Amino acid sequence: MERHRLLEDERVNGRTKYERCSFYTMSVFRWLARKLMSVMGRAYVWLDKRVKYTDEEVSEVLGLKIDDDLRTSSRYELCRIVEKEFKVAKDTFWNLHSTQKIRFAAQQIREMKKPSKMEMGY
Repeated sequence: MERHRLLEDERVNGRTKYERCSFYTMSVFRWLARKLMSVMGRAYVWLDKRVKYTDEEVSEVLGLKIDDDLRTSSRYELCRIVEKEFKVAKDTFWNLHSTQKIRFAAQQIREMKKPSKMEMGY
């Protein structure tokens, strides 16, 4: 009971010392995780430039036949195509983390599947 009262009395900006410590710990963890993801992403891109993919790996992805020009495009060139097609600023898609790219693609697919204005009677 005494401990609880102390925590209540020590509130600053609505947070107890424990809550503030926990908040800052999570903030540091998130910052560190993001930095590590960035470093790993750069390492992945560096390694990807040096890997020679087989024709089998680039000719079809999940049953989808890939056009010849896309088979030989670099990761950066593929991101530039996405940016151009979806009208986003240069290097914005390229600079996203992998999960953000997947999330963007998934949302774009949903938007593309929505009924058109013509189908809705406009």
